[in-house]
Amino acid sequence: MRFLELANTYDQIESKTGRLEITGILSELFKKASPEEIDKIIYLTQGSIAPPHKNIEVGMGEKFVEEAIRVASGLRTIKIVEDEYKKTGDIGKAAENIMSKKTQESLSSNILTVGMVFDSFMKIAHTSGVGSQDTKIRILIKLLNSAEPLEARYLVRFPLGRLRLGVGDPTILDALSFYRKGDKSIREELERAYNLSNDLGLVAKTLFENPDKIIDFKMSVFSPVRPALAERLSSAEEIIEKIGKCAVEAKYDGFRCQVHKRGNKIEIFSRKLEPMAGMFPEIVEAASKYIAAEEAIFEGEAIAFNELTGEYRPFQLTIQRKRKYGIEEMSQVFPLKLFAFDLLFRDGTDYTKQPYKARREALSKSIIENKTIAVSDSITTDDPAELQTYFEDCIGRGLEGVIAKDLEAPYVAGARKFAWIKLKRSYKAELADTLDLVILGYYYGKGKRTKFAFGGLLCGVYDDEAGVYRTIAKIGSGFSEEQMVELELTLKQISEKEKPRQVDSLLEADVWVEPKYVITVAADEITRSPMHTCGRGKTGYALRFPRMIHGIRADKGPEDSTTVNEVVELYGKQRKVTVE
Repeated sequence: MRFLELANTYDQIESKTGRLEITGILSELFKKASPEEIDKIIYLTQGSIAPPHKNIEVGMGEKFVEEAIRVASGLRTIKIVEDEYKKTGDIGKAAENIMSKKTQESLSSNILTVGMVFDSFMKIAHTSGVGSQDTKIRILIKLLNSAEPLEARYLVRFPLGRLRLGVGDPTILDALSFYRKGDKSIREELERAYNLSNDLGLVAKTLFENPDKIIDFKMSVFSPVRPALAERLSSAEEIIEKIGKCAVEAKYDGFRCQVHKRGNKIEIFSRKLEPMAGMFPEIVEAASKYIAAEEAIFEGEAIAFNELTGEYRPFQLTIQRKRKYGIEEMSQVFPLKLFAFDLLFRDGTDYTKQPYKARREALSKSIIENKTIAVSDSITTDDPAELQTYFEDCIGRGLEGVIAKDLEAPYVAGARKFAWIKLKRSYKAELADTLDLVILGYYYGKGKRTKFAFGGLLCGVYDDEAGVYRTIAKIGSGFSEEQMVELELTLKQISEKEKPRQVDSLLEADVWVEPKYVITVAADEITRSPMHTCGRGKTGYALRFPRMIHGIRADKGPEDSTTVNEVVELYGKQRKVTVE
């Protein structure tokens, strides 16, 4: 497939706002793709060249991309590129405009194909060491020399991570199912395969090569499984009424870890499915020694733990273990203990299809007793009073609360179901739980904060049905002066000159940012508001007196944030409590 055809498709998508329209456009594109290139098309549409867990990024700075545009267009000075960029506010549109007035013809240009572009970006990603930036620029120049102006728009956006299509994974899954004539059952199988692999390119390639293999798609060690998620209920009575006799596990406030083992090779994936084995050497060592299996995938929560006193450290201390440098020293200061809570795979057996009680029994048999990895604390009960007592005991020991689990339920990867129900510490305010919000933009400092470039945040929640982020709060409290400086520096790196396509907002931010970072927020209550788009019908939902209680969550990505449906449910429970 010519890259120009892909660029034309992206151009069409940019002019549309409706998810159904975008799905139809992608579906028509997929019909023209071959099995050899469909995975490349999927990755490029996601703005990447590999699934996130492979940690392969193109990554080029703006100045290097501007230099590639200058050389390819035959300009004598970089200032013309910079001025066009300032005028359009989009490096892609700037490249398109400049290349349409190209002053010189390349001596060696080729018709670009999807495969050529993909391979070139892969080469850029793997170029490192002395002179690597010059090499990367030369590769991009070569692409631009062969590019039509529209192709140039996307060729330069891509290495900067600014594709700006706003196409979410659910939309791609829908388009793949429409490619198969909208078969509802294949849509469910595609989603299951994606949840078991976290790799849409692989899923699409499997579908194109042999659709029957999608139905029997199997997980694989070192390809992370998208984690199961818990629903919320506000009391022990509601939990027992909902799922009856259940396992009740302690809820640890640490890093959610998915551990993969093959022989002595160990990988650990975060909640966001990023590889992080290098940060937790003690868990890697223990997993290689004390997991009684040749191959295994299991989940747990890692928390800083004092073995001598039995004390669980607060998350603020645990989070210090997520670092690139000083790892060995910090592992001595704040050693981690991994509390395993679920087994997904062991020596050829897929345990996700088995009921919780079978998974738990198999998990217990898979861990040889040691000081670093243990099975999570748990009771089994159908008595609300016993559940409540256990919950209070967990809170008293410095834990977050409990997770109740349906004894008969399978492990539902990537989904939020009542198979798992969390019960956390309540607050005195009406809103009984915190929310994880995505930062969508920020405001400049005013009044006492005039000396800061940062004054507050515009935050939102994830609409997992539409694949967009909807606003719910402007947050101006909960920041220390140091945090304000850090937030401004961090957010400036992902600023956007225009509102991102995947953001639905009636409000304007002083600075828009790519939806990337999540913070934890407390509030007095959820109210109805015409100013915010979360749950918007005649009016939306907003947070009353929101304040940040935890800064950027390194363990959570934007799609792990609180959802619109969760907000609606919390609002309903809050009203119910108020009436009573």
